Amino acid sequence: MSDKRTFSISELSQEFDVTTRSIRFYEDQGLLKPTRRGQTRIFSTKDRVRLKLILRGKRMGFSLAETKELFDLWDETLTGNEKQLLKMLEILSARREQLEQQKEDIAMAEMEMDTAEARCREALTELQKKKEEQGLTTNTKETAVSK
Repeated sequence: MSDKRTFSISELSQEFDVTTRSIRFYEDQGLLKPTRRGQTRIFSTKDRVRLKLILRGKRMGFSLAETKELFDLWDETLTGNEKQLLKMLEILSARREQLEQQKEDIAMAEMEMDTAEARCREALTELQKKKEEQGLTTNTKETAVSK
């Protein structure tokens, strides 16, 4: 982690590979609370950590509302609390269930695709056989007519 105490929006944008617009959106949603010096936003190390947590939560499928709820619970105390940890476990459990369902859905879709692919290959083989048979029949007739 950086030893720097404050960050500009462009520094955070570059560090986390997100747009400044995204960072401003997170601020509008109450997830980040930079101080201002005129029009310039000054982000603290707390804001930097929160941005990192927002992006991690996003990768894990957390909604911004869930992330905000966790931040709000954390802000109620100096070190977080049991309520926050229980909420985090609840969100993780729900997300895990969603992922399990998605895995099942993907497995089912793959089985359906395998079945459809097999049927298509069988139908194609049948069509090609018929085409070959018709070609042989036509060639036999042409040979008989030309004699």
